[in-house]
Amino acid sequence: MSYSVIELFFNASLIVQLVIFFLLLASVISWMIIFERWIYLSRSKQELINFEDLFWSEIGLEAVFKHGEEENHLAIGAECIFRSGYQEYKNIKDQGLEPETILEGAERAMRISLSREQSSLEKHLPFLATVASASPYIGLFGTVWGIMNAFRGLAETNQATLSTVAPGISEALIATAMGLFAAIPALIAYNRYTTLVEALVLNYEDFMDEFSIVLHRDVYKK
Repeated sequence: MSYSVIELFFNASLIVQLVIFFLLLASVISWMIIFERWIYLSRSKQELINFEDLFWSEIGLEAVFKHGEEENHLAIGAECIFRSGYQEYKNIKDQGLEPETILEGAERAMRISLSREQSSLEKHLPFLATVASASPYIGLFGTVWGIMNAFRGLAETNQATLSTVAPGISEALIATAMGLFAAIPALIAYNRYTTLVEALVLNYEDFMDEFSIVLHRDVYKK
């Protein structure tokens, strides 16, 4: 007698059903995060390219700063770092402080902004890592529990045959399959997105160093 996956699920014990439901929920949430992070990281990468083109277009720092104040313009990534650093630079430049103090203030503001941008890039990634690492073990727990129940039921029968125990074992193995179904996409996405985040953060740090050089020239010019 053949069973569909749905039939096997409904014939499974309550514990196995709860395990499968939990893994299915984790998989759905993971896929939502995967698509959301893909959109956000792709946008961040493109915004970095666009902003660097604007920054190095020789229109001047003030013009670049005012560009970020345009209506319906949302600054992210390197532009946020630029705006925080340049705003602090302007605030303390006319206070008669030493050039080193001015530059330190701007760099400190940029570091704080970098930390915020990195947190935005890494948002929800720990959840993917948790699903990737925990789902196989949760699925294995459901499988062990299901097989235990299958053999317990087998002990109560007069004749032990493969056809008798097969449905129970099949029900249990669905939990392992669901664990892998949830874990594999989450693991691939986590590794991919972690690499993208690291690359973007390195680009932001490079921009900070380049912008610091520009500010250094500006604060020391006669």
